[in-house]
Amino acid sequence: MSQPSVFKSRYYWAVVVAAIIAAVAMWCRRGAPRYLLDEGVVWTTSYHITYQAAHPLSDSIQAVLDAVDRSASMFNKNSLLTAINANATDSVDDIVARLMDCAARVNSKSGGAYDPTVKPLVALWGFGRDSVNAVPSRDAIDSVLAFVGMDKIELKNGHIVKSDPRGQLDFSSIAKGLACDMVADMLRRNGVENYVVEIGGEVVSRGVNPNGKPWTVSIDDPVTSTVSQSDHTPLLVVEAAGLAVATSGNYRRWRQDGSRRVSHIIDPATGNAAVSDLVSVTIIARDCMTADAWATACMAMGAERTQTLLKDVPNPAVMTVTLDSLDRRVLWSNAAFAALLH
Repeated sequence: MSQPSVFKSRYYWAVVVAAIIAAVAMWCRRGAPRYLLDEGVVWTTSYHITYQAAHPLSDSIQAVLDAVDRSASMFNKNSLLTAINANATDSVDDIVARLMDCAARVNSKSGGAYDPTVKPLVALWGFGRDSVNAVPSRDAIDSVLAFVGMDKIELKNGHIVKSDPRGQLDFSSIAKGLACDMVADMLRRNGVENYVVEIGGEVVSRGVNPNGKPWTVSIDDPVTSTVSQSDHTPLLVVEAAGLAVATSGNYRRWRQDGSRRVSHIIDPATGNAAVSDLVSVTIIARDCMTADAWATACMAMGAERTQTLLKDVPNPAVMTVTLDSLDRRVLWSNAAFAALLH
């Protein structure tokens, strides 16, 4: 009788071991890095984040977006920036400080073309939160220009200093870029090596896609794309893994003023809505906040100033789209951008 007992004992433990091995294998498969997608809507635009990780990081992604919203959102009446603009506080947090630092840097390098203090002018032209179809008078523009300019709002020792209390800041043009950078930073802190972060068309990527290839970014054709945010016709594709891509143009947000197409981008030098010969400009830089700022600056500068200023620089990479006399698109890029074409 001892042999069947021994046999049963060995068989029992073999089954137990096999079950444990199967359970461990299943757990490993479930915990193995895989590509995940997180998407939603923030600041009236959509976001799509694809990353390779063992577990979803949706809560951490949302925490980053919430942090930017609490600090710098123009849509949040309780944000820190709203309080700064209302002169309810002059203290800044790390997010607003980073935005101010980037704004000052690109403002200086672009000869003042990028300027987040144009918020009152944006509202005057009817492109603000409460949009109206307005064409302001020269006197009205000049009266607002009196308190617009980076020399009138500064960051000193963690505090915003205004030379005129009517001065206001609008970081809408670079807040999405910073959010992309911050989400990417969070992913890297969590060990993620392969990801693409896209918020409202601004993109940061690193590593490879699910096919093991470097991420590529499709740039919209501004001639055939329409005001519909869902209408995207590709113009060309760039390989930008490890870099950030931002595009700005007057083909989605503009208003007709007689025979002119008036852009939502304001020229801080004149106070006028830009009537730029640029249909669109795409910037590729090391971080998305900087790419955002340069894209806005270029639209204010126009094609000639943009091409002269950025022709020979290694960073940022730039591509402009203009139209010739027959409304045919004309593409120009500096060498840094041409090297990234897919």
